[in-house]
Amino acid sequence: MDTFTLSESVSRFTAAFFPVLLGSVLHEVAHGWAAWKSGDPTAMRAGRLTLNPLPHIAPVGIGVFVFTALFSPFVFGWAKPVPVNPRYFRNPRRDMLLVSAAGPLTNAALALVFALCLRLLIFLPPETLSGTAAGRYFLQMFQIGITANFTLAWFNLLPIPPLDGGHIVEALLPSPLNRQYASLSRYGFLLLILLIASDALSHVLAPLIRWSWQAALWLVGI
Repeated sequence: MDTFTLSESVSRFTAAFFPVLLGSVLHEVAHGWAAWKSGDPTAMRAGRLTLNPLPHIAPVGIGVFVFTALFSPFVFGWAKPVPVNPRYFRNPRRDMLLVSAAGPLTNAALALVFALCLRLLIFLPPETLSGTAAGRYFLQMFQIGITANFTLAWFNLLPIPPLDGGHIVEALLPSPLNRQYASLSRYGFLLLILLIASDALSHVLAPLIRWSWQAALWLVGI
């Protein structure tokens, strides 16, 4: 890697740090908050309903973030999953669906917030912040914030147990199909590794992220 490429990679890493960290933490806090409102105090008692990133740190998720921020076209990372105990739920099927959807929906909403920030920045006069080194840094950070959060949302919505999408499908299936589907979670991680290694996952996610990006910019008037 030459000096110019290394400099660009480091710049991208620093710009990606805040939006990816914020998206990962809010994703898990949203799961825990939805579970708490549904009657499950497990995440709250574990101290996971906090924006302090330390209780949410997942070493593997950090490692993936560092690698993708430096070498991959898509920046990605994740936090430690919050503990959820469905036995506390008042309506287990409905509440599991809501808890599972809370994380990806939060990331989609955060992506829209970054899109709005991007709109405000690019419409500033060039002689102000938008024309400075700080402005270029925030421009890159907001763009990564949109892409990274849509990536996190769509990845987690894949209908593969134990991802959020798998739990959503499980909540929608009638018994006993839902229990049989949930049993596939033992193979879920292996399936994800195969999808990533074969590059099939990027072919699935890239069009969804591109469409979401265009929709977000349209919604904020860019």
